[in-house]
Amino acid sequence: MKKLIAFATGIFCVFSATVLTAQNTWSLQECVNYALENNIQIKQQKLNTQYNENQVNQAKSDRLPNLNAGASNSYSFGRSLNNDNVYENVNSTQLNGYVQSNLTLFNGFTLQNSVKQSELNLQAAIQDMQKAQDDLVLNIAASYLEILFAEELALISQSQVEVTRQQIDRTKKLVDAGSLAKGSLLEIEAQLAREELQIVNDQNRVQLAYLNLFQLLELPVEKSFTVAKPILPEIKANVTMANSFDVFTNAINVRPEIKAAQLRVESAKRQLDIAKGNSYPTLSVGANYNNQYYNIMNSEYEQLSFSKQLRSNSRYGFGLNLNIPIFNRFQVKNGISNAKLQIADYEYRLQTARNVLRKDIEQAYTNALAALNKYVSSEKAVKSTEEAFRYTEEKFNVGMVNSVEYNQSKNYLTTAQSELLQARYEYIFRAKILDFYNGIPIDL
Repeated sequence: MKKLIAFATGIFCVFSATVLTAQNTWSLQECVNYALENNIQIKQQKLNTQYNENQVNQAKSDRLPNLNAGASNSYSFGRSLNNDNVYENVNSTQLNGYVQSNLTLFNGFTLQNSVKQSELNLQAAIQDMQKAQDDLVLNIAASYLEILFAEELALISQSQVEVTRQQIDRTKKLVDAGSLAKGSLLEIEAQLAREELQIVNDQNRVQLAYLNLFQLLELPVEKSFTVAKPILPEIKANVTMANSFDVFTNAINVRPEIKAAQLRVESAKRQLDIAKGNSYPTLSVGANYNNQYYNIMNSEYEQLSFSKQLRSNSRYGFGLNLNIPIFNRFQVKNGISNAKLQIADYEYRLQTARNVLRKDIEQAYTNALAALNKYVSSEKAVKSTEEAFRYTEEKFNVGMVNSVEYNQSKNYLTTAQSELLQARYEYIFRAKILDFYNGIPIDL
């Protein structure tokens, strides 16, 4: 058993060397800052925001006039139409060019509503990115507290091992003096082996907690660190927590997932306005300029120069274009109907988001209250168990109880200490979640 424990301890030390050799310490805020800059999901959300920014710019640009130009060159052989509009048997080359522009004057306010809709979509995308950042911060805080919890749990195991080793020394003296049977010493030595194995398990838990945090941060192995140990808030039995209804009332106005759902409802309403706009006439104004150059090869007629032809062949004009929709295979009607269905769908999504937020807050409040009650009870249990163990240890030292009863009392104390530690970190995390929903940033 001792060889197995020594081997497992050696493996742990080798595996965690990359973390311990760096010796640089990161606070929770440093972890959050690094994650917000390097997490892939956050980067994807930023790309989505940039895409929506481009959509806004395009919607605004659609209100501007367009400008296009073109040119064509053709060759004719044999009998063809010449520059005097007469057919003759001659080879020729014709170069044509044009410039044209068009501006929409009215199209049922579709362009204006498209701009407003794209702006709403951009705001919703920004809220989506904020929600992704909030989720990441919560996950990092949970992983950070898990590391602190695992490290303190390992310290408890280490302290228990020290107590057991001291007890082994005392038991050896009692066995040598004939006050205790050798079986008592063997039982305590077996308890020591079990506790040393528990230390290895606790150290592995610390390493796995670090690994989870590193993966959340998208952190390379060579940049590993140890977490800073903050001064955690003291928990008192009479501590007050924000009421879940009050937290929800505040969160409904500030949470990004709710804002994003509300913005998408407004965006869907703009889509309905766009669909209705397609039923209106469209009025636009356009202008154009055309010119051509005609080259006659093998002709007995005098060939005009390029500059003279450009001056004589140019033509330009402008005009209004009115398009009145009369029957378009019910596309406008079905578009309006689909837009109304989309509004109803996004309203359901908004209500779902509110319900999920309410349930999450109520769950966080209930968990925090349960953790607080557990902490208060565990604190009392630790005090009474410590006293019971001290009393059992005194009786064991004078031979009034055997090693089995001693180990059992010691295990009770370890369990009580672990439960107190777990309740403490559970309450801190749940209380931080409530604060987060209430608009208070997570900090340790």
